[in-house]
Amino acid sequence: MTRIDELLRSAEQQLNKYDSARLDAEVLLAYVLGKPRSYLRAWPEAEPRQEAIKSFQQLLARRVSGEPVAHLTGEREFWSLSFQVTPDTLVPRPDTELLVSETLACLPATGSVHIADLGTGSGAIAIALASECPQCQITATDLSTAALAVAQINAQQLGLKHIHFLHSNWCSALGRKDYFDIIVSNPPYIPENDPHLTSDELNCEPRFALASGEDGLDALRLITHQAWQHLLPGGWLLVEHGYDQGKAVRELFQVAGYEEIKTCQDLSGHDRVCKGRKPV
Repeated sequence: MTRIDELLRSAEQQLNKYDSARLDAEVLLAYVLGKPRSYLRAWPEAEPRQEAIKSFQQLLARRVSGEPVAHLTGEREFWSLSFQVTPDTLVPRPDTELLVSETLACLPATGSVHIADLGTGSGAIAIALASECPQCQITATDLSTAALAVAQINAQQLGLKHIHFLHSNWCSALGRKDYFDIIVSNPPYIPENDPHLTSDELNCEPRFALASGEDGLDALRLITHQAWQHLLPGGWLLVEHGYDQGKAVRELFQVAGYEEIKTCQDLSGHDRVCKGRKPV
């Protein structure tokens, strides 16, 4: 028989090419055992059954080959909520929580608020906002029907009914009279030829949700233009972007006519979110 602490040490060695080796090993073993990660630390001497060890080793081999942990377990935590994820959606990243917190900071103190989440993917942003803002009416769009299906399942499982899901390429399916107080988006923003796209992790995620043109800004150009047509006067646009794209995205906002433009930094101190306001 093999102890939990021994299994984790061995797994960590096998996953040493990843900065998250220990975390990945714990998440996979806890998933197989049907226990929280705290159980692994409380009972390091426990000896799992052989069937569980075999399942853990199979998942470990897939992780070593590059599959994201979220695809192996079928779920990922974001904004303290559990989301179902599939190869049809991006895996929600911690950096994107900045987009949620900055959006919440733009909410008016009172009254109903209409928000659009463009390119919702797994629904992480829309659902996180809905969980914090029950008075908000949220429209979540995506070009991928498979991603929309995942987002709808996540909303249903979390009991959030005030989100309308819409098949749309950014704002293209919105009506002429659809106006919003806030539009938010985490679009693809990696340049098409960026070598990071061939990494084990990103290679397992939908490329159309990652890359956007030669400079990575194609989707952001469309969004800054289209969102203007659907924002109420005084409404905010907030977008996530690459760590080295802050200046370029601010310029897109300026050209489109937004005011009060600001770039916000993530926990690593990198430019990550740009926001701007349509003049009143």
